Amino acid sequence: MAFSNNYDQTNPGSGVSNREELTDILTILAPEDTPVLSSATKTKGTSSFPEWTVDTLSSPVTTGVAEGADVTAFTDKFAARARLGNRVQKFRRDYMVSDIQEAVDSVGPAKYAQAETKAMMEIKRDIEATLLSANDRSTEDGAGTVNGLRGLGDWIDSSGPSDVPADYRTPAASIHSSGAFTETIFNNIITSIFRVNGSTNGLTLVADTALRRVISDFARLDPIASTAASNSIRTVNYNGDSAKIKLSVELYHSDHGIVSIVNMNPDTSPNTTDKDVGYLLNPEYYGVSELIPLSTNSLPNLGGGERGYCDATLSLIVNHPGAHGKITDVTA
Repeated sequence: MAFSNNYDQTNPGSGVSNREELTDILTILAPEDTPVLSSATKTKGTSSFPEWTVDTLSSPVTTGVAEGADVTAFTDKFAARARLGNRVQKFRRDYMVSDIQEAVDSVGPAKYAQAETKAMMEIKRDIEATLLSANDRSTEDGAGTVNGLRGLGDWIDSSGPSDVPADYRTPAASIHSSGAFTETIFNNIITSIFRVNGSTNGLTLVADTALRRVISDFARLDPIASTAASNSIRTVNYNGDSAKIKLSVELYHSDHGIVSIVNMNPDTSPNTTDKDVGYLLNPEYYGVSELIPLSTNSLPNLGGGERGYCDATLSLIVNHPGAHGKITDVTA
């Protein structure tokens, strides 16, 4: 026998009278940080193919000039100058909420404003993933191929791209492409970058999760030359009745300057499986050219509800590929 005062959802007599409990809290479980996009210098674009020039200084000369020698020959100071460029890429996310959904009392809530906010979060992640990618640039041809920007993974390459002269490509010594990644290798990359531009101050390593753990191990493990093992080094600082163990590295003091280390958004990583990619970026030598800055746009309500979209058209500017470094395929 079912009692009307008993909590029983299967009994229509009592179940229909029970009030549901649903909080107004909405949880979105996804990383939303975009460190490369957020830290990039933004400039106003004026074309669909922004270009820039790179140049270098000639090697120092240590021989003197003979007394009384006239100047009869002249060097072309711009002979080594080259032009680089990248395509813009259009990004878009749409959203719509029906008029009925907008009117009802919903949790979360699920309104037009929330749809717009979510779309903005998503398009920023789209842009970040594209900037970090190894995509080559593409040109719209009317047959399915659209304009696409070249990502950092393709710019930072010792063997290309083909339109970048060899003297301005990233040196092979600034790239780690496979195998165990040690502190010595890390310092070699930093040294290589220093040899290109004479400074590593301000250098930032944007590191995915697996690479970040390897670098943190630099501070907690002491390699033993005679064996493959490592001794654990952990410093415990006692303050009153509390003890803290710091096992992460956020600033790395190298022989050539301080390197900041920030987390790459794992959802925007070029390697979504191993999560072991990192870019050593010099903020003075990369940026974003915004032909159409990121914005939201409302569309006419045709009767079904409010509609809109957010979009941006931009390109990645890598002023000098040699000023940066890359770490991939790390084996801890």
